Amino acid sequence: MDAVRVALLREVLAGTEWLPAARRFAGTLRASVAGGAAAAGGGLLLVGTEAYEPWHLAAHLDDEAAWSGQPELSPTLVRHRTPAGARPHLAVGLNRLEAAGRGTTLLVVAPDEPGAGTLERIGDARRAGATVLAMDDGERASLRELRSLAHEALGADAPGGVDLETVQHLVSAAAGESSVPTVPVQGRRRFTDRLSRLAEQLAAPPPPRW
Repeated sequence: MDAVRVALLREVLAGTEWLPAARRFAGTLRASVAGGAAAAGGGLLLVGTEAYEPWHLAAHLDDEAAWSGQPELSPTLVRHRTPAGARPHLAVGLNRLEAAGRGTTLLVVAPDEPGAGTLERIGDARRAGATVLAMDDGERASLRELRSLAHEALGADAPGGVDLETVQHLVSAAAGESSVPTVPVQGRRRFTDRLSRLAEQLAAPPPPRW
């Protein structure tokens, strides 16, 4: 990761709107998944587009779930293509969306238009009671339909915009933040601690595939 992104993170830490925006979105995510993992067909589903798989976000959310003591943040990565021989947690196809309904949170990450078939499945999931959240690359015409389906959306086009990869890092860092008293103190990390770790993540090579 180049120095430009690290400098951008320093700007974020200096107090732009990105910290509260990320925290609001992550708070919606936490509230949505709370209790959903125990529901039939529930839990957190993470899906990208045919050209983009958010496996990097999946890995970071999995880490946050472990660090924060909130296992419901650990996602199921839903893939457009499931290669032969893939490990079980990397072999979940789009047909998984057909079972999504009440108790399910569907988090969509879209740097580009998800495609008619995917949008149809997302719409069906919403009508069945699933909560749909979206992170996208901005208010482009090709993403309007996705935003119309989302209960809440966070775009990389917001004031002081950052790129979608950084948006994902900010949200995953905020997702593990919790004020729930039943979580052990050692299992909770302040958001600023997560952002310090985020600076290191942005400067480091991507992790191995989740």
